[in-house]
Amino acid sequence: MARPFCLIYPASQYLRCVARRSLGITCSKRSLITSASKHDEGSLQSTVAPQATLEPVLVSTHTQEKQTTKNAIRPIGSRRRRAAIKSTGSIPFEQLPYQCFQEARKILQADREEKIEQIEVERKRIAKVQAQELASCGGEARRKGQLIAMHKHLDHLKILADINDPVIKKRFEDGEGDMNRPIYRYLADRQWRSRRRLLIVQRITQMHIVPDILPSFDPIAEVTLAFRRRIVHPGEFVDSRVSETPARLRIQVFDKGERLVTIVLVDPDVPDEATDDFTSRCHFLAVNVPVSPTLTSIPLSRLGEQTALTWLPPFAQKGAPYHRLSIFILQQSKGKLDLEAIKKVNRDGFRLQAFSDRYSLTPVGVNMFRSRWDENTDGVMERAGMEGADIEFHRKKPEKLPYKKKDGA
Repeated sequence: MARPFCLIYPASQYLRCVARRSLGITCSKRSLITSASKHDEGSLQSTVAPQATLEPVLVSTHTQEKQTTKNAIRPIGSRRRRAAIKSTGSIPFEQLPYQCFQEARKILQADREEKIEQIEVERKRIAKVQAQELASCGGEARRKGQLIAMHKHLDHLKILADINDPVIKKRFEDGEGDMNRPIYRYLADRQWRSRRRLLIVQRITQMHIVPDILPSFDPIAEVTLAFRRRIVHPGEFVDSRVSETPARLRIQVFDKGERLVTIVLVDPDVPDEATDDFTSRCHFLAVNVPVSPTLTSIPLSRLGEQTALTWLPPFAQKGAPYHRLSIFILQQSKGKLDLEAIKKVNRDGFRLQAFSDRYSLTPVGVNMFRSRWDENTDGVMERAGMEGADIEFHRKKPEKLPYKKKDGA
């Protein structure tokens, strides 16, 4: 009698099957456990603690920086400095317990003392020149030029004495710098020239503000433009209803002393139907406006007696190309100007170059924005008493060239 045939499988195969079955069971159990009822979800949500507010001085990770930026709060200072302040509690910044930091401060302090000695020597030299007689120093003009050069060198030494001080840099980053001191003016000027000045030079070059209004221009003062609480970036389109109210300027100069400036708003893109060309118009003109490193905010609506031509709302008629509105800051080299004579300047056909040459004005700062026809322009023109809201411009079709037949056609 034949024996029954049977197959023998290795034990590992059964173990693998068992493992697969156990994995399937485990996964099903996991899915059942992770799915909670609505009542459980409500109880979990109620037990979650509210997220703590992040301080811009203490955020030290990339995630925390993104959260503060979303809340319209900009972190203060560098990430390394914020991490150091967070880990050391209430210890003052200049007393942070880092050996390398304190050793570096000793070296910087020794260098600062050396610069202070040079400053004292330069001050004595200036006092000596001031005490000399005019005949011994070559006249008033020569002594004046020598004193200007010596004061410039003195300011340079003051900058070198404070340029490496970490406390100075911290105050500047926190916006607590005193612009009366040369070091803070130097740091602000360097920060402006690193990006914002490049941007405004690019805009006035790309949009042909230079040479359409002025043949050449080198900005040395920062001009920030805003309508109410909205800051306008250079070359940005502004709604006619927004620009109906006078703008607010922030003029930051980087050299010491107070000076008088003239503020002009020019539109070089006004259509002239008679000549089929464009002309310019002055939308605002104010003179004898005081500006200094600490006196920066200039609301145009509050200038009052300094205003020669009141604010005319910028506008662009329907069908016309966009208008480039440029605000120029002109420094007055001969003191105060005669306001009554300036009031006789015509808005239409205003030429900034001729105006500057006539009154000895030097352009030092500029900003610009653009205006175009929108749904509010007709109402703005009506409220300002300007005509032409019902005019629509159309592009002139080019004339066709006379057709010449080929020989033998």
